[in-house]
Amino acid sequence: MPSPQSTASPIFSDRDGVGRPSHFSDWGRVPPPRKSPPSPVTFPTVNTLWNDLAARAALTLSPTQHDQLNRYIDLLFEANQRMNLTRIPTREAAEIQHVADGLTVLPFLPNRPHRLVDVGSGGGVPGVVLAIARPDASVVLLEATKKKAVFLSDTIKTLGLSNAQVLADRAEAAGHAELREACDVAVARAVGAMDFLVEWCLPLVKKGGKMLAMKGARIAEELPAAQKAIRLLGGGDAIVHPVELPGAQHHVIVEIPKTARTPEKYPRDPTVAKGKALG
Repeated sequence: MPSPQSTASPIFSDRDGVGRPSHFSDWGRVPPPRKSPPSPVTFPTVNTLWNDLAARAALTLSPTQHDQLNRYIDLLFEANQRMNLTRIPTREAAEIQHVADGLTVLPFLPNRPHRLVDVGSGGGVPGVVLAIARPDASVVLLEATKKKAVFLSDTIKTLGLSNAQVLADRAEAAGHAELREACDVAVARAVGAMDFLVEWCLPLVKKGGKMLAMKGARIAEELPAAQKAIRLLGGGDAIVHPVELPGAQHHVIVEIPKTARTPEKYPRDPTVAKGKALG
């Protein structure tokens, strides 16, 4: 599957003075006859950005889906007054750094109905966003913190997301229970370093599925350190996909295919792992 940036035009124009009238350079000359003022320069709205990101996966967001995405942001900020769900300061920033960021995952999902688990879902990114954008997918929001799990349950009920469910448990426990090698995709954002993250995600993925890690610039250090763990857990060669997003730098999605079954002893219990990564 091509990188999402390979099929889309730039979201915003360069800082090149777009819209500056040409006669600004004509000081001291006789002004030309007055003409109608130029049309104001406009930039894509956030709805256009969301549509562009969905189009990279050959999807079209309906007005209802746009309403759900906007309502999700409202719910997130309302709940953030009571608990720590996001450090994003404004709604405008959340439209890009939460919703748009979640939509960048779409091109890497199967183009058929599938089961996806959002590991360490927290405030619901990207799981809630993907459940809205892909109503044909069955999305599990895996979150161990009880109050966050309650927020997620209330959110999917308010938004009417019948294709999403919340599992209030640790990934280590879920990896030895109903979710073990039961998902086509495991996705995670801002959960932990890769050498830990692969142990939490890969055991949840069936052979032939994949893990998608939303990471930043530190992936250059983290990925080499995680290679042994990836092999132990049944993962194949990782592919790092650069992601273009307005105002964001060094965003990547790390795709790791599940090529073999995970040995039964993984994931380790936290009391056994004791904060030490595999390898």
